[in-house]
Amino acid sequence: MRETIFALSTAAGRAGLAVLRISGASAGSVLKALSDAPLPVPRYATRVQLRDPGTGLALDDGLAIWFPAPGSYTGEDVAELHVHGGVAVVAAVLEVLGKQPELRMAEPGEFTRRAFLSGKIDLTEAEGLIDLIDAETEVQRRQALRQADGALGRLYEGWRKGLVGLLAHFEASIDFVDEPIPEALETEVRTGILRVCQELTQHLDDHRRGERLREGVYIAILGAPNAGKSSLLNLLSQRDAAIVSETAGTTRDVVEVRLDLNGYPVTVADTAGLRESDDAIEVEGVRRAQDRARTADLKLTVFDASAPHDKATAALIDSETIVVRNKCDLSGIVDPCPVPTCAAVCEISAKTGVGVEVFLKILTDEVRSRAGLGDGPLITRSRHRAALEACRDALIRASSEAEPELAAEDLRLAVRSLGRITGTVDVEDLLDVIFRDFCIGK
Repeated sequence: MRETIFALSTAAGRAGLAVLRISGASAGSVLKALSDAPLPVPRYATRVQLRDPGTGLALDDGLAIWFPAPGSYTGEDVAELHVHGGVAVVAAVLEVLGKQPELRMAEPGEFTRRAFLSGKIDLTEAEGLIDLIDAETEVQRRQALRQADGALGRLYEGWRKGLVGLLAHFEASIDFVDEPIPEALETEVRTGILRVCQELTQHLDDHRRGERLREGVYIAILGAPNAGKSSLLNLLSQRDAAIVSETAGTTRDVVEVRLDLNGYPVTVADTAGLRESDDAIEVEGVRRAQDRARTADLKLTVFDASAPHDKATAALIDSETIVVRNKCDLSGIVDPCPVPTCAAVCEISAKTGVGVEVFLKILTDEVRSRAGLGDGPLITRSRHRAALEACRDALIRASSEAEPELAAEDLRLAVRSLGRITGTVDVEDLLDVIFRDFCIGK
């Protein structure tokens, strides 16, 4: 039998309300001891006078909600105590709970881990829940809610069950050697394998939109010294995140700012100006800028519209680049030189705001194309992608394998790969990794 656990499920600190959760076989007896009353009507908030069972001293006048197993979040008996959110009140209740011999403090994510072990949720729903808690932007919230509601798990479980059915036909032919699979049925089975393989391939071919949305789109601002890179970063962040100076080479390191761009999470990096230098620190800054250019999801190459075209910056332009011609408010604008194919070209003045509205719309559209929600659920984690790729590879082998025994083994590997995503097969080695990022009380 699992130990009974307890924890504060709301944020620590002064608040109007705090919720403490108790889960396990002793939850009911502890609630009765603290309230000195019978258990409340299940799933109804009931006013209770909470007292220390050992001393009889009053703790708080609050609410209790009783969730008997299996109709609870964890699938166990669960009691929730809703008390006033003062620091002293919460500390007193936690101290009394900690003195109860049948209780112990919960580990991070232990309530949700018990929900998984009780079959209340699968692993993708658990991961969606932590993404929902961690969501910083509106679109992140929507993606996390979709996953927490089971959309991703239902998709993978549907594929897994379909493959299990196909596997049964191969296993039947192995068990009954004298009665091979009819040719029409074998064709149907192999067609089914190819269909799932094709659907998997389309699902994988998502340009990492879901992972980018969960982690944030990385944008690097690149350009020559004094082109206006730091001014552009400050404009995007709406604060003085980087020092702006007429002195060339002010930015020598990478300055990163996390932003909410119309509901999309982005990390914008201002980098050192691209130029030749004998200064060792500036040389390292340029190296880091070039490194960011190689790894960025999207690049903003900034040019001074009143100066000659910068060839070093132009060399970084590709289809993942928005060309920004800054200082368009100055007289004597130089005609831009031809540049390679890019995502867009914008003319702005970071100082006066000219063209900024159009630039922000273009930037949002480019971010959306890389991290936007689609009609169906998206892959959100590298472990999902690795398992799906292993499943696809096994299906490709199974579809071309002539021997039923070998095809069946590849199908088993494919089924197991899908099962590791949702937790329908043994995934004990993954559980600590998945649940360690949860907060205590969830």
